[in-house]
Amino acid sequence: MNTGRAAEIRNLRGLKNISWLSARQVNRLAAALTVSAVEKREIIIDDKHSPESAYVLLSGVARITCRNRKGDRTLVIMVAPGMIPGFPPPVAGISYNFRCEAITSCQVGTIDLKTFIEISLGIASDDFKRMAVSYLGRWDLVQLRCANFMSCTLEERLALILLELSENFGVKDKRGTRLTVPARHKDLADLVGASRPRVTEFLIQFENDNFIIRDERHLIVRRDRLEGFLAETHARANDR
Repeated sequence: MNTGRAAEIRNLRGLKNISWLSARQVNRLAAALTVSAVEKREIIIDDKHSPESAYVLLSGVARITCRNRKGDRTLVIMVAPGMIPGFPPPVAGISYNFRCEAITSCQVGTIDLKTFIEISLGIASDDFKRMAVSYLGRWDLVQLRCANFMSCTLEERLALILLELSENFGVKDKRGTRLTVPARHKDLADLVGASRPRVTEFLIQFENDNFIIRDERHLIVRRDRLEGFLAETHARANDR
């Protein structure tokens, strides 16, 4: 086995949302993938690409954005290495212009969707369901977040987003959970549906309350404190 192929197989085995594939299936997938390099800020896929292909982010960090009602492009999901979520089916009369773009330099594997399913057919039923969820992504979480946000204050929405980012992009730190991606105020503002100055104001408050810690360019999230804050605000709302 050549060095490049061995590295591809190691990368695939380490991907969180396809780690349930057997060693044989990983080998077959590595052989079937067409791997390409995507530079920072380049588009990986958009809604003009064929839905008959599956895309695997082998390394790097990407994001999925769409157009809002004002026509501005806004962030909806940060994408970690693993299967890139498929875009939701189009809605008549509404154009979202979804696209996945590289935040850092990325390596992307492309495979015919039919071939991917054939490689994965030997797995158990529960594992097959996990594969389907991996391909479709967690758009259900985005919908739930948007629905829940309607009854949440901006302070609560920001806390929920920080918890979500620390779950998907966090590593343990003696002071909490360190985010491995930059928590840009503009991106956080997109995710919570607020202005950047208001998000900055609440981040300063969170820092003063020791919910988060700034460590140079990194952000450390105190998950226990944020969860306690949300539980407290939820209890107060129920009392009212």
